[in-house]
Amino acid sequence: MTDRIDRALADLGLTLPEAAAPVAAYVPAVEAGGMLYLSGQLPFRDGALVIGRLGDGLGVEEGREAAKLCGLMVAAQIRAALGGFGRVRRIVKLGVFVNSAPDFTQQPQVANGASELMVALFGEAGRHARSAVGVPVLPLGAAVEVDAIVELGAGALD
Repeated sequence: MTDRIDRALADLGLTLPEAAAPVAAYVPAVEAGGMLYLSGQLPFRDGALVIGRLGDGLGVEEGREAAKLCGLMVAAQIRAALGGFGRVRRIVKLGVFVNSAPDFTQQPQVANGASELMVALFGEAGRHARSAVGVPVLPLGAAVEVDAIVELGAGALD
């Protein structure tokens, strides 16, 4: 699986960032009962946090890109927690939180940035259930935050 992910990243012209350290009193990942639970990940571009509110300064495409960056950080946290991707069986669920103006209703389209990245990286195993929720503010003013639940197994899916 790790080779597959590396190839997919290269094909997309993407590089996994270093897994971000927690910003408060929690851990980035917990493995329990054959699952990996990932804390919310924020969007970083070139080491800088992508901030702003969708529908109030940021458009859908900027939000999609922020969600994609969160998805990259989810993948980085998986790698950091497991030492690679060989035990990943499936991306089960993403929770996507969108910093939204009161009248912004395109959270699902923003969330697609993370969802489409999971499929691009993990293939069919990247298809997942999802929530896309508008919120009035996110930590540090982030535009988007994504958490994840990942099913683990003994071997790679390839």
